[in-house]
Amino acid sequence: MSSEKYHKIFEEKKCCVLIPTYNNSSVLSDVIKNVFEFTSNIIIVNDGSTDNTNEILSEFSEVHIHSYKKNKGKGYALKSGLKLAEELGYNFAITMDSDGQHYAKDLLKFLELTNEKSIVIGARNMEGKDQKQGSSFANKFSNFWFRIETGIKHPDTQSGFRMYPLKFVNKKRYFTNKYEFEIEVIVRNAWRGAEINYVPIDVYYPDEEERISHFRPFKDFFRISVLNTVLVIFAFFYGLPARLFHNIKKKSFRRIIKEDILQAKDSNIKISKAVGFGFFMGILPVWGWQTVIAIAISHYLKLNKAIVVLAANISIPPMLPVILFGSFYTGALVLGNDLNLVHFTTDISLKSVSQDLLQYIVGSIVFAITAGLVTFGITWVLLKIFRKKKIAAN
Repeated sequence: MSSEKYHKIFEEKKCCVLIPTYNNSSVLSDVIKNVFEFTSNIIIVNDGSTDNTNEILSEFSEVHIHSYKKNKGKGYALKSGLKLAEELGYNFAITMDSDGQHYAKDLLKFLELTNEKSIVIGARNMEGKDQKQGSSFANKFSNFWFRIETGIKHPDTQSGFRMYPLKFVNKKRYFTNKYEFEIEVIVRNAWRGAEINYVPIDVYYPDEEERISHFRPFKDFFRISVLNTVLVIFAFFYGLPARLFHNIKKKSFRRIIKEDILQAKDSNIKISKAVGFGFFMGILPVWGWQTVIAIAISHYLKLNKAIVVLAANISIPPMLPVILFGSFYTGALVLGNDLNLVHFTTDISLKSVSQDLLQYIVGSIVFAITAGLVTFGITWVLLKIFRKKKIAAN
């Protein structure tokens, strides 16, 4: 394919290449020239360089340059560059490091995966002979925490060679400005339902004495560790439930039944447990916390989280009167109280409120257990029938 055709693809996709740089003047010119073979849609963010970077950039009149005097960090440079790219009319931005480690020929791999809700990361071969052992460990460490925070298994969460859908990622405000931004941006957007994909890329590792790196092992690793701590906490209470809801919203009810239940690899018993447990959690009197608790326990019990959350939505507003009525009525039966469910009287006392509350809590627990057992049984019978038919049809 000719250089002209490469340029045309970038124009059609409305994609640019964003290169943040700080004191990399020795290789910056070659990096820009290599990218020019594929596109002239180039944005350089000069993050307060103190070497002769400005002199190098003056040679490239076609490049859009954004500079500021004080070094503010890679994260800040990326954030300002992504916003600028959208302002200039681009839909996607591929970010490259300016240290010469990324190959411009890999740019086209990203363009094959353009999607308005997909961040694509260039996955390096971290087992290569030129790869430093410390970098390989750091990447595995980062991948581990990313999976904990999002539930997504990814081979390279530290690579700076990425493609961002601008309108999607620029809707969020990010609070990190250094290297840890590249963790924050993928975790928080994964929670919003973004796909975090990858393409294999080649990477050049120069000899130790030639390598240019501004990563400060202690300070930057400490920042990343603090960020991961915060993200893990938010993942439990917000991130994972939010991501699960986004994934469920992408599917129709029929598709959920077909893919997550009838075609699931889980056994009939395990799926029935997930449905029964979801109904139990949906009725249990822990308002506002059902989803968080349900996901945490279903993860521990290794139940299908999508099924559990779907079933737990029995507590949606139209069903609340039924659940409240069933809970109070069940509580009256269990405690031997009058079946007048609530003491509607002007003579409200602490005693009457306590009695109603006790009746509701006891009733809702018993009602939740009963509903869970009943839906478990019904689901198991239905699966035995419909899954058997499906197998026979195949």
